Amino acid sequence: MQGVPVEHLLIDGGSTDGTLVIVECYRPALAQVVSEPDRGIYDAMNKGIALATGDVVGILNADDFYPHPRVLKRVLAAFEDPAVEACYGDLRYVDRKDISRTVRLWRSGEFNSKKFYHGWMPPHPTFFVRRSVYERFGGFNLHLGSAADYELMLRFLLRHGISVRYIPEVLVHMRTGGVSNASLKNRLKAHRNDRRAWEVNGLKPYPWTLTMKPLRKGGQWLVKNG
Repeated sequence: MQGVPVEHLLIDGGSTDGTLVIVECYRPALAQVVSEPDRGIYDAMNKGIALATGDVVGILNADDFYPHPRVLKRVLAAFEDPAVEACYGDLRYVDRKDISRTVRLWRSGEFNSKKFYHGWMPPHPTFFVRRSVYERFGGFNLHLGSAADYELMLRFLLRHGISVRYIPEVLVHMRTGGVSNASLKNRLKAHRNDRRAWEVNGLKPYPWTLTMKPLRKGGQWLVKNG
C-alpha cells in the first residue's frame, strides 16, 4: 500500500489468458476495468489517461512494480509545488524470474533539455505528469511504435518546455524483455521511429543524437551494482 489517494484504472487488451479472473480478486480496489481489443500498449495508455480524474497520472505496465511503499508519497511531495508539471526518477531492470537480481540500473540525473540532443531521455515508467498537461498537449502518438513514449517526452519536455522535477531514487522496477531491443530488425525500426519523433515535433537532432540514444544504455550495465 502506498498510503496516498489513488484511482486505479486497469486497461486490458481483451485478454483470454485468465487475466480477468485474477483481476476479479482486486476489483474492489479498482476504479475502472476496461477489457477490449486495442491498437497496442500506447492505445491502452491513452484510454487510461482519458478515463483518469485525478490531478496526476502515473502509468505502470503489467511487468513493472513500485519497489517500496513510499514511492507515490515521494511523487506526491514533488507535485506539492504547483509549478511542477511532471516528475521522473531512476529505474531498475530486474531479472524476469528472480526480481531480487538487478540486471541494469538507469540513473536518470537532473533535467537539462540539452541532454536530449546527446541521446538522453528519462525512463518513461517513472514519468508522472499532471493530467492537465495531457489535456493541453495530447497523449501518445500511435503511429510511432515503440518510440511513442520518447516522442511524448520530447513534446512535453523539449518542445513545450513543461516544468519537471527529478526524484533521485529508484521509483520503478521493470522486468527485462523490452520489445524495441529484442532483435536487430526491431532496433533499426526503433531508430527510424526515434527520428520521426523529432520530425513530428518540428525539432532537429544533432547528427549523433539518435546514435547516442542506445549507446547511453551501456552505462546502465556498468552501474547495475551501484
